[in-house]
Amino acid sequence: MVPDIMFGHHTRVVLDVGCGAASFGAYLLSRNVLTMSIAPKDVHENQIQFALEHNVPAMVAAFATCRLSYPSQAFDLIHCSRCRINWTRDDGIWLLEVNRMLQAGGYFSWAAQPVYKHEEALEEQWIEMLNLTARLCWNLVKKEGYIAIWQKPFNNICYLSREAGTKPPLCDPNDDVDNVWYIDLKLCITQLPENGFGANVASWPARLETPPDRLQSIQIDAYITRNELFKAESKFWNETIANFVRGLGWKKIRLRNVMDMRASFGGFAAALIENKLDAWVLNVVPVSESNILPVIYERGLLGVMHDWCELFDTYLRTYELLQAAGLFSVERKRCNMSTIMLEMDRILRPGGHAYVHDSIDVIDELQDIAKSMGWKVHLHETGEGPNSSYRIMVCEKHLLYTRKSQNQNN
Repeated sequence: MVPDIMFGHHTRVVLDVGCGAASFGAYLLSRNVLTMSIAPKDVHENQIQFALEHNVPAMVAAFATCRLSYPSQAFDLIHCSRCRINWTRDDGIWLLEVNRMLQAGGYFSWAAQPVYKHEEALEEQWIEMLNLTARLCWNLVKKEGYIAIWQKPFNNICYLSREAGTKPPLCDPNDDVDNVWYIDLKLCITQLPENGFGANVASWPARLETPPDRLQSIQIDAYITRNELFKAESKFWNETIANFVRGLGWKKIRLRNVMDMRASFGGFAAALIENKLDAWVLNVVPVSESNILPVIYERGLLGVMHDWCELFDTYLRTYELLQAAGLFSVERKRCNMSTIMLEMDRILRPGGHAYVHDSIDVIDELQDIAKSMGWKVHLHETGEGPNSSYRIMVCEKHLLYTRKSQNQNN
């Protein structure tokens, strides 16, 4: 319908709202597109479990009173097919949240009865949607069959040329639109950066290794430039993953659902792609550190913000691999390490692996916790030299059936 969308080239990261069993996201995986499929905790919540069991990216999330845990300009396309959300309700506050997360020039696809049915009530809803999207400066680029597709503007020209008093108003330019942890939804239009960051993202796969524009807007305490830090992280993880493939047998491990529990610039996820390991990675940025999510999404990867002192919004036995580099050194002053380890056990699939790279004193403590949970534990050198103060702890979660319980069942 819209050739410029170009799945797998111009469009790389997508949000599917009210995703059902995530068949849309599963289809797009074959087109080099990563889709974050979200659905609320309701009568259909088991479908999210099905999606994850079929190795499709999915999370529990809902349009309610707070921002979703994704940064501004995160998604190239946001899709809603019969997602049962009234986008014009409450002055369109939920569509304003879509506008915040949609990349400059990104697309919103809506497949719903108001688009194609001609009943009086539904036609009124369609007119309301047209009026609201016009005030948001979205351009209706295609309406065909049961689907309507809008495009968000590339800059603020249309926003600033609206008549005075037009609702919804523009948000305060000083509002941190990437701050998402327990932040209330706002009834205003998020303005695009005046420097154009986010509007000129490279096509896939070039965007994976291109230092993003938004890298320059991240607050980081470092003695080298952001670009140098970005390249150093990429080099570190490429070399580390290559060692894991050779020394730890990653080619023999079935990898699909992977989580980086302390993602920096997404270097770990990028290295998996570079080493042709067939897995998708959810990059988690802890709330205790700088918000680097905009950089992760501009690279064409998926991520979310989270506080590891709390439970993660997913189901039991969700991931096959958990990677935690330096996480416990950072969080040990805020969170109980046993609590984080137990949460890792909850979301890790039987037979799954956890890789923890941390200081020796932290590893010593974690080793005892891991063994008490029944994990199989191995310690490895980091390759940083014999005097290195860091170690890698490799853990495997045992399968649920033991020989004793199997005999009892027989």
